[in-house]
Amino acid sequence: MVTEACKKNHITVNGIIAKPSKEVFPTDKITFRKDQITQIITVLDIPDNRVGAKLVDIYRKNETPAEAYAHLELLKLSKEHYRKTGTGRPTKKDRRDIDEFGNDIPDEDEIG
Repeated sequence: MVTEACKKNHITVNGIIAKPSKEVFPTDKITFRKDQITQIITVLDIPDNRVGAKLVDIYRKNETPAEAYAHLELLKLSKEHYRKTGTGRPTKKDRRDIDEFGNDIPDEDEIG
């Protein structure tokens, strides 16, 4: 998954687009986009061996601004404003409202 993101130029290390074989050193800043948020991670140290997921936070620091997470929460709430996720197909009234929404735009001959 990360290799694909590198090949698509979605990951940068210290502002330079990273290839999958890029070596990372302490104090490097890794920037990538995940869940509509641009994440910024600083490498604190490199472990000698592989470590479990619970220990990863020892070796990195998340410097993503709090505003980015607040923006993500707003996006989630705006999607669920009218209809909760998983409530099924739109009703007839919903379909009529959707159709009427598109009809509110005047045609070119009505404008001028």
